[in-house]
Amino acid sequence: MQLESFGEIGPAAKSRQVNAPVRKRYDVVVVGAGHAGCEAARACGRLGLNTAMVTMNIDLIAQMSCNPAIGGIAKGHLVREIDALGGVMGELTDAVGIQFRLLNTSRGPAVWSPRAQCDKKQYRVRMREWVEREPNLRILQAEVAELMIRPPAAHGAPRSIEGVRLRDGRELLAGAIIITTGTFLNGLAHVGDTKYGCGRNGEAPSNVLGDQLRKLDLAWTRLKTGTPPRLDGRTIHWDQLEPQPGDKDPTPFSFLTRRIEREQIFCHLAYTTDETHRILSESVARSPLYSGQIEGVGPRYCPSIEDKIVKFPDKKRHQIFLEPEGLDTHEVYVNGMSTSMPIDVQVAMIASVPGLEDAEMIRPGYAIEYDAIDPRELTHGLEVKSVGGLFLAGQINGTSGYEEAGCQGLIAGLNAAGRVLGRSEFQIGRNEGYTGILIDDLISKGADEPYRMFTSRAEFRLHLRIDNADERLTPLGRELGLVGNDRWAAFERKQSQKQGILALLEKNRTAALVTETGVTSSEDNPTLAIWLRRPESSIGQLQRWVEGQLGEELVHGVLATIETELKYSGYLAQQRRQVTRLENSEGRVIPADFVYTGIPGLSTEARQKLERVRPETLGQANRIPGVTPAAIAILDVYLTLGTKITEDLAI
Repeated sequence: MQLESFGEIGPAAKSRQVNAPVRKRYDVVVVGAGHAGCEAARACGRLGLNTAMVTMNIDLIAQMSCNPAIGGIAKGHLVREIDALGGVMGELTDAVGIQFRLLNTSRGPAVWSPRAQCDKKQYRVRMREWVEREPNLRILQAEVAELMIRPPAAHGAPRSIEGVRLRDGRELLAGAIIITTGTFLNGLAHVGDTKYGCGRNGEAPSNVLGDQLRKLDLAWTRLKTGTPPRLDGRTIHWDQLEPQPGDKDPTPFSFLTRRIEREQIFCHLAYTTDETHRILSESVARSPLYSGQIEGVGPRYCPSIEDKIVKFPDKKRHQIFLEPEGLDTHEVYVNGMSTSMPIDVQVAMIASVPGLEDAEMIRPGYAIEYDAIDPRELTHGLEVKSVGGLFLAGQINGTSGYEEAGCQGLIAGLNAAGRVLGRSEFQIGRNEGYTGILIDDLISKGADEPYRMFTSRAEFRLHLRIDNADERLTPLGRELGLVGNDRWAAFERKQSQKQGILALLEKNRTAALVTETGVTSSEDNPTLAIWLRRPESSIGQLQRWVEGQLGEELVHGVLATIETELKYSGYLAQQRRQVTRLENSEGRVIPADFVYTGIPGLSTEARQKLERVRPETLGQANRIPGVTPAAIAILDVYLTLGTKITEDLAI
């Protein structure tokens, strides 16, 4: 176990001045050990940097404080991208998942997304084991109280980070600091009219650091999230609920996982009733959401149950998913019933659901509001523009969800390491991954509510599929040094198989394989590649034949990738042309000191938005709300010809 010791034993200790500050130097210090913090710290450690991860409770590393599940619509894409870059979330989910489902399979492959119910306890236990195995990573149990910041080196230059000071007086000096504090910054929980400070229920908030961060002259806001009650599974009438099994052939999250063979649990589906709605409607005035007690803005796409009743009064019932939190516990998560109602209301609404009449509540639901930064204060590398070496990742940037936090942590870790190593900023473009879309949305548009990833946010969904995340990102991870030899070998094996299979499909025709594979031939006797483009054809019919031809077991997902690329070849070619146009606009760099004041034809609103965000490229400027196409055209002229042009030319 690699907990850093600050004490000394022996002669060296005798020479230390008793009143001297206790200092330790690291390359990178990560504040927080949630999903963002673990990805960031592990990445820095694996790149060879002397890294410290500071957490207030080492026993709750990577705690799944809300739903014990990973993935879901678009979120599964993020996990695949984390894995493709060399992160840990996908591997860990495959190791401790207890039910796996591939969502959206009734639609096209662009929106297929994996989701896994996890063993909540095993997730944090296994994550702690994995981060402790990193030889360059040390874990400290302490509270960070203050950032140590150097003043600007010259007039107009940004401040820079020097380290952090712990509440017990120790100082950690570092070339880069990553803040991943989740909901802990001035966190405040609400249950009815009761409120109390906490980071997660039962854990102390980080008020000292929260107050100190607010002195950095950054734009801040208050956001809110919530959790549902947890029930004792022994008191639920399971036979009255609809069982929800996992997939017979589970889809792994990690490209390193060949298959998932363990037995899966059942989740169950229940529904609210008229009585549920009556209880909530009559009690809505007691909700801190509607009494004005909660100031923070909650997530639009994951509303509380009382919010659903108010905003959708015509909906007769709402789905509730009952999800076990692990294999060695009776605790059940009531997905779809997030609430901050008083305890008595929570008990009554649970009892109004068929199957839950006798259910006993282990923990009540609660809402929590917390400090978050305006992410427009950040660069694409998640570095604070006005404080060099200070990086932010996770819910502090206005996002929601483990997956959104994890991908930010990985990008922040790679860029913090890059700063120490003297590398240029690493970015993922909107055409390269959902991770790039998430970060670009945040720093271009801000977050006036907790940001959640959806496939609809992507311009090139067919290009950004779960099955090709490795093709898009693993070479980048290898170049950065995060993708190890095992992962690279797996990637090369898949690419080799893909090329071999495509060659077989182009070479062989259907007529020769009717008996062996069951494919249906026709008068034109097409090649298998052409045959697969037809809607009624399926590459699954060819699996045994392909394996026989190659003489080896196929990598999971390689056939699905090939089939998608053949069936949708026309659409993919169209998207590649669109990607090229986007890349051209992203290549138009806007200087950091570009002056927008005085540009003829640029509206006051557009100028204010541009000055607030300080876009790095013309493409980013085009995505800022309030910046019109006309404003972009004017900027294009100025960037091309320079600012010394006439007003007539600008117009």
